[in-house]
Amino acid sequence: MCSSAGESDPRSRKLNKSSVKVNGTHSTALPHAATKLETFSTSAVAFVEDVAGERSRQNIPTEKQNADPFRQGLIVEGGVGYRQTVVIRSYEVGPDKTATLETILNLLQETALNHVWMSGLLGDGFGATHGMIRNNLIWVVTRMHVQVDQYPIWGEVLEIDTWVGASGKNGMRRDWLIQSRLTGVVFARATSTWVMMNKQTRRLSKMPEEVRDEISPWFIERQAIKEDVPEKIIKLDDDAKYVDSDLKPKRSDLDMNHHVNNVKYVRWMLETIPVQFPENYELSSIILEYRRECGSSDTVQSICEPDEGSIPEDDNISIIKDFSLAPEILDGCGLSGTFDKWPTKYTHLLQIKGQQKYEEIVRGRTTWRKKLFNTY
Repeated sequence: MCSSAGESDPRSRKLNKSSVKVNGTHSTALPHAATKLETFSTSAVAFVEDVAGERSRQNIPTEKQNADPFRQGLIVEGGVGYRQTVVIRSYEVGPDKTATLETILNLLQETALNHVWMSGLLGDGFGATHGMIRNNLIWVVTRMHVQVDQYPIWGEVLEIDTWVGASGKNGMRRDWLIQSRLTGVVFARATSTWVMMNKQTRRLSKMPEEVRDEISPWFIERQAIKEDVPEKIIKLDDDAKYVDSDLKPKRSDLDMNHHVNNVKYVRWMLETIPVQFPENYELSSIILEYRRECGSSDTVQSICEPDEGSIPEDDNISIIKDFSLAPEILDGCGLSGTFDKWPTKYTHLLQIKGQQKYEEIVRGRTTWRKKLFNTY
């Protein structure tokens, strides 16, 4: 809002409390009403300016953009898909100098939001369109499946493609493909299912026609991971092998929708597994089924059960049989734990601890593979 100082500026107007017109006549008997009206007007102007200023700072486009030089993003796939170039930062890798699973999940979330951003449909919140805002709706993820073929290393340049498609009558599917910009090698692929929730009642909602009209022109009939029959995840009980109780969300764990970010859920799940395991194994697949939200005041329990039938034959044993390697050489190659047998599949559950019963937050299923070399 632009205005010059003086009578044309709403903030500069001062109501004459001794001359307030009531039903066409002047009155001096409403000083409190005049004060309230003045305060309301000033607050309303300030609110409008704050909203306008925030959108201006964010530079949210109101029309479809084909390229964004600041985010290194492009609209592809005939004008409906999105591709973003990213570089793996030093703070996004773990002790083995490869990107963590949390990094990959954060990149998936960021590129999804940037896709909506460039479409010109973004209102506010986590990817809510203008029609969703008018209907007081937000997106919530109900299921996610990520497959990692190889983890990118520090400094590696990636191209992340993402696109959307229909999922049933009231849902939306979003897929991703992460590749090396240099070689085109696929690092990871992911698919997810999203539904709408009323922001106030926190209940799931049908997709309004105006929202369907907004997003359906962007739908692509292609899947990064084909799931003819999605794997169902069993519910664990209190007899699970690994249990981590009394987990408390921090303020930094909350997202723009005021609930715990789904990346935090994954961290809680993986930290339940004994630390010796991820030193020699890396995650190759994770499936998540989201059941309900988790708030800042909730106390969470993370439980995990290994699939004892998933203990593999160790491919490295043949190497050791063929070569008489000294223990220090084995240790240097990360093979000292070769004879330790670990299951490669795990079932997970996060639940909110209640006084009488526990409420499920998310079920998970992880699959792991042996690291070629231990770089810890």
